[in-house]
Amino acid sequence: MRDHDLPARERRTRGKRRYDDDEQLFLKRGRAAGPAPADPDAEPDPETGDSWSSWDDAVQGPQPHPDWLVTELAARDTELGVLKTGKEADVHLVRRAVPDTDRSCLLAVKRYRDPQHRLFHRDAGYLEGRRVRRSRENRAMAGRTAFGRQMIAGQWAAAEFAALARLWEVGSRYGTISVPYPVQVRGTELMLEFLGDHDEGLAAPRLAQLRPEAGELRELWGQLVDALVVLARAGLAHGDLSPYNLLVHAGRLVLIDLPQVVDVVANPQGPEFLARDVRVVATWFAARGLPAADADPAALTALLLREAGIR
Repeated sequence: MRDHDLPARERRTRGKRRYDDDEQLFLKRGRAAGPAPADPDAEPDPETGDSWSSWDDAVQGPQPHPDWLVTELAARDTELGVLKTGKEADVHLVRRAVPDTDRSCLLAVKRYRDPQHRLFHRDAGYLEGRRVRRSRENRAMAGRTAFGRQMIAGQWAAAEFAALARLWEVGSRYGTISVPYPVQVRGTELMLEFLGDHDEGLAAPRLAQLRPEAGELRELWGQLVDALVVLARAGLAHGDLSPYNLLVHAGRLVLIDLPQVVDVVANPQGPEFLARDVRVVATWFAARGLPAADADPAALTALLLREAGIR
């Protein structure tokens, strides 16, 4: 993805607060909505408020790095606003650019909330099979102490980054699954490829926002089935799949929001999570007109369990 100058349009939302499973928030102009830079040692520029790129201080995405990605250590990160708010994390838009050059890119930056405010109301079942070895950390996570919540947040960020890196490599090799490129992860902050309109700073629409015609609906369903098969062969299920965490960008269905990715073999509840994923998306496609025979959740679930090696 190539960056352009970003004259972001200011949008306002009305009514109730919106979360990940509600309609997407458009970019809010300005830095007031965003938190301070994640790196406490990276002092913002007193004139611009920009901070140095944290690229060299992070776990970096899979190689080869895309051509559009700015990896120069002289780059600065500029906060452009909030793309989406969520129950566990907010997604911000950041421009990473090398001053006095045309080298720049847009990044979607997912930041998990402060431990005192983080909900993680669904984490117990998802974290099965992801236990850390040290008993102190396990006790803290089970007791939901402040340290334990921080550990859980770090696990979620690390799990999402690892899943995206794995799936990116598969998708770039075989083209059967699309995910945002995982740029880097530092603690509880995950930086991703921004998918959307780079001129306006608007993220690609989620599937839930669209009303596809019959041909496009069938094409998107085919892409989804292919992606779910790839996940199953990797022994994974999305864990919280819905039309709200599927983007449609340049004709491609893109999976997002994978912090709760589930190991369907190691997690005792894995097959149940997989079956729920299928049921939710199949119901949406059937309601939009896809023939019931094509969107049969029982048949697709059985196929995916076989692909995962679970009979």
